[in-house]
Amino acid sequence: MSTIKRFIAGAVCPRCGAMDRLRTWEQNETRYRDCVSCDFFEQQAIEEPPTLGELSTRVNAPRDEPASDEVQPVRILDPGKRH
Repeated sequence: MSTIKRFIAGAVCPRCGAMDRLRTWEQNETRYRDCVSCDFFEQQAIEEPPTLGELSTRVNAPRDEPASDEVQPVRILDPGKRH
């Protein structure tokens, strides 16, 4: 069975600098890419990406202090009036 080789749109060859000349394919747990304009060839083992936990943000992190029920006054400034 033949392996399908696909061109990588917008990719630039690291050896000759030609754009849209790199193709990629996978075979036997290995990813390959080559350039059709020069003799560039590269292979890389396919590894599963590490599973990352959820990033801690202000939305999902517990609060250090409880929300205050204290009412704070709002001071409205008049830009035409000098203070």
